[in-house]
Amino acid sequence: MDTVRPMLASKGTYVPRGEDWVHEVKWDGVRALTDVRDGKLRMYSRNGNDITIAWPELSTSPLGDRDLLVDGEIIALNEHGLPDFRMLQDRMHLRNAQTARRLSASNPATYMVFDLLRLDGEDLTGLTWEERRARLEGLGLDSSWQVPAVYDDGQMLHDATLAQGLEGVVSKRRSSKYFPDRRTDSWLKLAHRLSASYVVGGWRPQEGSSAGNLAAVLVGEMTPDGLLYRGRVGSGIGPKAGAQLAKLLAGRDRDDSPFDDEVPKVDALGTRWVEPFLVVEVDSHATAKNQRLRQPSYRGVRADLSPEDLLR
Repeated sequence: MDTVRPMLASKGTYVPRGEDWVHEVKWDGVRALTDVRDGKLRMYSRNGNDITIAWPELSTSPLGDRDLLVDGEIIALNEHGLPDFRMLQDRMHLRNAQTARRLSASNPATYMVFDLLRLDGEDLTGLTWEERRARLEGLGLDSSWQVPAVYDDGQMLHDATLAQGLEGVVSKRRSSKYFPDRRTDSWLKLAHRLSASYVVGGWRPQEGSSAGNLAAVLVGEMTPDGLLYRGRVGSGIGPKAGAQLAKLLAGRDRDDSPFDDEVPKVDALGTRWVEPFLVVEVDSHATAKNQRLRQPSYRGVRADLSPEDLLR
């Protein structure tokens, strides 16, 4: 059986306005197509891999054996009640049914179904988004399969998702047809990226480098409770930036971590700790307060700021 690959959104630079567009939350999860045919359900990743075994709590259709093909995003909530891709990382590549069942009990996922591509043997991809949406809403999905809300006011949704620490917004033309395995400007995605200042508390050398060239820094946020760890930043640190940071950090080594909370072992391993004096600017996806940085990218040194300035 041939697998269908999902239609993809193009990167937008602003939220489109007007009655021709609708807007949805951009979910921080795993894209998945679910095909129910001849009484058998299969879930497929964006790349067409069968991922059914990894999501036992989602692998029973609420419509029973009814023939359908849907598109959506698998999400799981973090301790702040927000969708967080990191909550799915231990499950994404599972091929052991017993482990999958155990993790589904401790960290259950939800399937946000946002498109309907086939129903009762009828191919719906040639219909408009508005027509497909009406059919989807008529299915009455709930519980572990949910149909997320859509909004007419894209700017309102943009501001709300930014304030709540959600990933962003996807805007779709009401008239758009569904083109599998194609990126189209009829769907636009706008992810929130924020720039903020953090304190360097350690650095990691480049793997396999005998010279120990600096490849990443561990950064923290100044808070009334101390310097709290926020993540490891390697993206954006090329040879020139790495050499500059290494020079600034030279002679400021210490034996223990300067962070006032625990640094995960995977980040602490091989880290060279330094006194927390250097402030850097980091660009990342928006996150809720106290969360680790998502997809952070180094922007530069803030020589105009001290750690004490950040606390004030």
